[in-house]
Amino acid sequence: LENQKTQTREMEEEQLESIKQERIAQLQAQQSKANEEEAQKRAMEQRKKEFLSAILDQNARARLNSIAVVKPDKAAQLENLLINMAQRGQLPGKVTESQLRGLLDQVSKQTAKKTTIKFARGRGLLDDIDIDDDDDDSSDSDSDSD
Repeated sequence: LENQKTQTREMEEEQLESIKQERIAQLQAQQSKANEEEAQKRAMEQRKKEFLSAILDQNARARLNSIAVVKPDKAAQLENLLINMAQRGQLPGKVTESQLRGLLDQVSKQTAKKTTIKFARGRGLLDDIDIDDDDDDSSDSDSDSD
């Protein structure tokens, strides 16, 4: 009986160790995959920066960096637009700061949010309150009878 308990305990420990090893392997695989994705993302960002440096003059690049600090989403749109234009051959040379401002105006017009305000006329606080003259008279007569 004692021998069976020992064997059972050893088997359970072996199974537990096996499960631990499998879990460690899974975690290491997940970590390496995350590291690879991060490295690919950094490499892509680096290539993007190099490409933008090649198509923008120094002042335009400084302007784009300033925009990225204040409005990163707008800078990303502008960067993607510049890259697409360059790939299609729509940029004759390096983009100047004034050209970049023109593109920024175009992007701003396309993405401008239109705010509309609707006034609900005829609805007010008093619409929710029922005013009935008959109820007021009956309450007055009740107080007179007291």
